[in-house]
Amino acid sequence: MAESPSLGTLSLPIPVFLAPMAGVTNSAYRRLCREQAELGSGGIRPAGVFTCEMITARGVAERINKTFAMMAPDSGDTIMSVQLYGTDPETLARAIAVACGERGVTHVDLNFGCPVPKVTRKGGGGVLPWKLDRFEAILRAAVQAAQPYDVPVTFKTRIGLDDEHVTMYDAARLAEECGIAAITLHARTVEQAYAGKARWEAIAALVNATSVPIIGNGDIWEAADALRMREETGCAGVAIGRGALGRPWLFRDLAAAMVGGQAGIPTLPTCGQVCAMVRRHAELLVEHFHDERHAMSDLRKHMAWYFKGFHVGGDLRQQLGMVASLTHLDDLLAQLDPNEPFPARELHAPRGRQGSPRTKVTMPYGWLDSRTMDGRDLGPDDMDAVSGG
Repeated sequence: MAESPSLGTLSLPIPVFLAPMAGVTNSAYRRLCREQAELGSGGIRPAGVFTCEMITARGVAERINKTFAMMAPDSGDTIMSVQLYGTDPETLARAIAVACGERGVTHVDLNFGCPVPKVTRKGGGGVLPWKLDRFEAILRAAVQAAQPYDVPVTFKTRIGLDDEHVTMYDAARLAEECGIAAITLHARTVEQAYAGKARWEAIAALVNATSVPIIGNGDIWEAADALRMREETGCAGVAIGRGALGRPWLFRDLAAAMVGGQAGIPTLPTCGQVCAMVRRHAELLVEHFHDERHAMSDLRKHMAWYFKGFHVGGDLRQQLGMVASLTHLDDLLAQLDPNEPFPARELHAPRGRQGSPRTKVTMPYGWLDSRTMDGRDLGPDDMDAVSGG
């Protein structure tokens, strides 16, 4: 198994990453996952890297308040990690200068893995590494912009656009040349999106092809999966996305596994312990939004994830999805059996979006004709200038 990586000057004794997820990884959820990780690590800090939602570089560069609100830090975290989306090197460089110089960011991740059509049709996300000149220009601009602040730059990418257009090897080569601190590889193609089985063999192949630390991502649903991924691939760490939906205690288990191996993984939570976590999540959301109604509205989408597989009647499940206040939440949670064990059938089962592979990858016209930009103008580097996919 690989040694735990360091990201520049940042030491990572627990090499576990919470992947950015739109609408999920706000400061409240990041804090909940961090608290669980610190329980599992026995107090070792940092007990992982907990990254905010993907945000656009232009939103940061132009100091848009809504963007800054999405970057709100978890005040107890020792690493403030932000993932940026962008297709223009100059805009990304300005965003990194603002993020590191004005907002206290200590780790910058770049998104070259998003498969969502609204991102890829503009030449961003998972299709951008195909254009080697633009990809290299972005990496060099990002590393140079972060250097004065001693902030490491990493990126997330995929195997390639599809099986005929593999980009991960060229991406790793340019990462070495440009001074990238680590690469997170989601072991699927853009065409696969979130469907099918993650190809861990691609992670192992990239580990063997580069000296840059590789963080493995894809199909980690339990702590045991993370241990197996590291054993099978030699990856330096693991990143968890959909596996963490409604399961913040997974980071407790992951940290315990990294410290003590399989034998160190705690027992699964009962329904009562899950309820306590939901209540803690609600409190943190109120603190984050400074508005109880807004907090409860945000919490609603998490309910199906938290109670997936538990014996929750249809009426109660519906009410949990319409929770309106902390008092209302307490009344609903009190109706559940606190002693019900965690449903074993949900172990190792996919969570969150899956869908089907795309019939074709959405990208700008003629994108595959050349590995360079050839004077192409991608237009404004914005999306909605706030949040990505």
